[in-house]
Amino acid sequence: MSDFVPSRVGPLAAGAVVAALTIFFLVQGRDLLIPITIAIVIWYLLNALADFFDRIPRIGERLPHWLTLVGAVIIVLILVALVAELISDNLSQVAAAAPAYQANFEKLVESASRMAGFEEPPDITRIVEEINVRALIAGLAATVAAFAGSFGIVLVYVLFLLIEQGSFSKKLNALFPDPQKRSDVSDLLHRMQDQIKSYVAIKTLASIMTGLISYAILAVVGVDFAAFWGFVIFLLNYIPTIGSLLGILLPTLLAVVQFASPAPVLAVLVGGGLTQFVIGNIVEPKLMGNSLNISPLVVLISLAVWGSIWGLAGMFLSVPLTMIAMIVFSYFRTTRPIAIILSGDGDIETRHST
Repeated sequence: MSDFVPSRVGPLAAGAVVAALTIFFLVQGRDLLIPITIAIVIWYLLNALADFFDRIPRIGERLPHWLTLVGAVIIVLILVALVAELISDNLSQVAAAAPAYQANFEKLVESASRMAGFEEPPDITRIVEEINVRALIAGLAATVAAFAGSFGIVLVYVLFLLIEQGSFSKKLNALFPDPQKRSDVSDLLHRMQDQIKSYVAIKTLASIMTGLISYAILAVVGVDFAAFWGFVIFLLNYIPTIGSLLGILLPTLLAVVQFASPAPVLAVLVGGGLTQFVIGNIVEPKLMGNSLNISPLVVLISLAVWGSIWGLAGMFLSVPLTMIAMIVFSYFRTTRPIAIILSGDGDIETRHST
């Protein structure tokens, strides 16, 4: 018994030290790691889009892969330019509509105060005046500037990944001369690439469907900035659970301050809720199939963990990062139980290397 305890404590202590060092590295290196990770996800998305072009009947078969990859890059750049123009246009429209929203909000506060039994409603104008608008604008400008700088770094990383991807196989052969080890590492990398590529592609398709249907509902109801909110809902759909809730709540709050009657608000709430439910619980699982074998509880925990480590970027990347961890853990006997715990049904594909 005395010989057994130290033999078990040693690996556990080593595992705890490795976990602590990993978390420390992730937190302290977030400014470096987040742009690189986002660039890798965009790189996967570009390759998934290029593979889709390759599978187009009679057209994709005749085109070289590098040409379809260039086409994917051009399409993504056009979409980024359109999104930037959409955001710029909506900022000016929001500034023009702000007085009307404030007036409607004051009426709502007054009605709610009377229903609650208050003789005098709170002075919203005085509260707004006490807010340091200059500080808010300065903070927003700093955030936008930081995002623009990070986005430029991400684009540089994506460019170099696209340039270097043709030589990955040669580098792998040079790093692992032993055929067995090279086969193990190659299989691991291919599984990671295939599953992440499938997840990013299917999640993007589901997010596009969610954003388009939500835009149609908001446009029919007459909610302001329907196209902008459709894009926001598209982005939020990448965040598990919380993103769907925010995709319903935020447009509903806008409908509350825009309309005087409850009918449009209920239409936005019910329409958005049904869209999120059908796509998130019926369409997306059918598209995913067994490719995303991660426990729903683990998805929620990973969302909280990666969100606390990397903030909003961690929330967007929580599922791909957890998927990578599960695949890597499944390849080693000592960590395979962790992969089984992370999986949805305990049935994981594995090749033991150690």
